[in-house]
Amino acid sequence: MELVPALLILLAGIGAGAINAVVGSGTLITFPALVAFGVPPVTATMSNAVGLVPGNIASSLGYREELRGQGRRLLQLAPASLLGALCGAWLLLHLPERAFIRIVPVMLIVALVLVVVQPLLQRWLKSRKAHTDLPAPAAEPPPLGAGRAVLVILATFLTAIYGGYFAAAQGIILIALFGLLLPDSLQRINGAKNVLVLVVNTVAASCYIIVGHDRIDWAAVGLIAVGSLIGGYFGARLGRRFNPIVLRAVIVALGLVALWRILGM
Repeated sequence: MELVPALLILLAGIGAGAINAVVGSGTLITFPALVAFGVPPVTATMSNAVGLVPGNIASSLGYREELRGQGRRLLQLAPASLLGALCGAWLLLHLPERAFIRIVPVMLIVALVLVVVQPLLQRWLKSRKAHTDLPAPAAEPPPLGAGRAVLVILATFLTAIYGGYFAAAQGIILIALFGLLLPDSLQRINGAKNVLVLVVNTVAASCYIIVGHDRIDWAAVGLIAVGSLIGGYFGARLGRRFNPIVLRAVIVALGLVALWRILGM
């Protein structure tokens, strides 16, 4: 890989790691960057999933304060993320690449819309949850009724299928669904989201390595891994200071580039 594309992919990994730590949708930086430099879409998705795992680990550790008291919740939801990720990875590995090229533009459009409306959604969720924020970070979340618990597990499973297949904006989807279903603060929900996305990406990446290692661009994986580790570490600490308008503009611009490249195939 030439120097300039390598540096740009590294920077994309840093940006993706930071954004994933704060809200999600970092894939909408790395995936378009890989496609723009000629990496086939399925290879880009697989390489991206493997490369982002170190950043997912860093961002999860960065939110460890918000994760206190959520062990039982995560143990209940992690199996749904694992099974969903297996389903999504299976679909990516077994469906023809032509199907992926047809499906992904729709997913990209949905993801970009979510990125654009995310501030409105977050403001609405904050106003809705003003009375449920827990003052103590170690407090146990209130127990859920059986019906709501089933809905949370189902939402986690379906989002994990999407994440195992494509991954873009799965963090935003989880925050939106959990914000509606869980009586907890947004920061604690964001911490849980980081762990569950880590489960999805780790499971999907493991499947890709075991079954499709010859289809992975390992140079891209290394660059994204280093970048996402740096971005995830600092994003979990400093990400709330980033200009959200600039971040969203960059994500949307890169997503449109990827959309243009895929539609032209």
